[in-house]
Amino acid sequence: MTAYLIVIYSICGIYMLLNFKHDIHMLQQNSYRLSRYWRYLSKNDFASTWRMIDVALLFIACSRLLDFRLVVLLVALLSVYKIGSILKKKFKKPLVFTKRVWRIYCLTGAIAVGLFLWTVFELGFKPEAWSYYTGPTLTVSILLLMTIFSWFIVTVAVILLIPVEKMINRKYWNEAAKIIGSMPGLKVIGITGSYGKTSTKHFLERILGEKYEVLMTPGSYNTTMGVIRTIRELLKPYHNIFICEMGAKQKGDIEEICDLVQPEIGIVTAVGPMHLETFKSIENVQSTKFELIDALPQNGLAVVNDDFEFCRNRIVKNVECERYSTDAEGCPQDDFKAENIQYTPEGTSFTVKGKNGWNLDLKTRLLGDCNVSNLLGAVIVAKHLGLSDDEIKRGVAAIEPVEHRLSMKHTPGGVTILDDAFNSNPFGSKMALDVLREFKDGKRIIVTPGMIELGDRQFELNEKFGENIARSCDIAIVVGHYNREAITKGIEKGEFEGKLYEVDTFNEAQKLLNPMLQRGDTVLYENDLPDSFK
Repeated sequence: MTAYLIVIYSICGIYMLLNFKHDIHMLQQNSYRLSRYWRYLSKNDFASTWRMIDVALLFIACSRLLDFRLVVLLVALLSVYKIGSILKKKFKKPLVFTKRVWRIYCLTGAIAVGLFLWTVFELGFKPEAWSYYTGPTLTVSILLLMTIFSWFIVTVAVILLIPVEKMINRKYWNEAAKIIGSMPGLKVIGITGSYGKTSTKHFLERILGEKYEVLMTPGSYNTTMGVIRTIRELLKPYHNIFICEMGAKQKGDIEEICDLVQPEIGIVTAVGPMHLETFKSIENVQSTKFELIDALPQNGLAVVNDDFEFCRNRIVKNVECERYSTDAEGCPQDDFKAENIQYTPEGTSFTVKGKNGWNLDLKTRLLGDCNVSNLLGAVIVAKHLGLSDDEIKRGVAAIEPVEHRLSMKHTPGGVTILDDAFNSNPFGSKMALDVLREFKDGKRIIVTPGMIELGDRQFELNEKFGENIARSCDIAIVVGHYNREAITKGIEKGEFEGKLYEVDTFNEAQKLLNPMLQRGDTVLYENDLPDSFK
């Protein structure tokens, strides 16, 4: 019997540890921010089927409805099934076992073991508990209880580690600041915006590479710690320019990065309704994005995208400011404009018109007004840093589409794929649909779960997205439940004449899509929600 119970306890313990792993995974996907993590829990996890099954098992065990041997066997069998399901589940963004994750995981496990031993020790001095429940029933019940509240134990571990993380972060900050300080000739370019900052970063890196040794923050390393890691691991003495992408989820985030890197040039690519769950208002988004411009020195340069109202209406007085627009009419203060924009399946051609009659004809393999806009910002900075027209032309022509940001591919079967899956937003999704509308040889198809992190405007903006879909597509495949109601309402409001399909996952969408595709068709993949959204 002892060996049998050890196996049962081991199974329950493994299941509990895997629950901890899942909770830490979702915490990581929410940037280790407890406020965002708790929002995720309240929307997706507190009352999930998995947790409710554990609650039911706990109730059965505590109610003594079944013999304790049957109870522990039932718990073990269900735990084995759940362990198998957890191990087989594939995530779009797997858990990265960083040192911080290991610290959280180890402390979470230590807290769980401590709670377990403390509970058993306490009950050991209460004979009435052991007379009412058997030892195995109590042991399994305690393990189930900690599994149900695994999120709470993880939260406690994160809170306890706050002083440790601050100390570690300050050490890394000081190391990065020392490296930056040892390179007085390094020119730092900051890029921020509600959208377009990552693409602009890539475009600028490629163009400036015609003349300089350039380092940019890789991937989505746009937090303070991401920038610190880039400086410590990748910045070398031979670099002339450091392009620093700056992301923000709340006020002060960009100011913190600027305090470290001391940018001389700042680009604001957009101010729009993104991350409204944390910012609450677009005015707060604006003030946060312009923390970059406010941090520039007197001899610096601000580059601002006037295609957006909350960029256009923000006066800049502390530094020279160049403004740009893709609007043919433009605004009186625009210094650079993109005109004669023409799209083909091979890419885009356009003309940049600047001050004092300066014109430059450019060709790129990129698609969409949003990419032209991002290129404009990069071209202005390149011109400011002394690149010739020919160097700029070569750099623009050589730019490869950034993966998952309205990049275009052609399948052997003659189908065009527009991949805009990285991170959808109201401005970018409209631009993607405008590009899709230009493809008229076959069916125009969109596969999308909609847009997220739009706060109180979540439903409104996804409904508007649905209206744009109705005007641009022949077939719409809406994935998941998170925005389904809003998108389908918008599609219906737009008097959609095509076919609308609703599926639960991207795998189901692909199975539905494959048989209907024919040569000449175009498929737009617009957004791919992370695992913390259903």
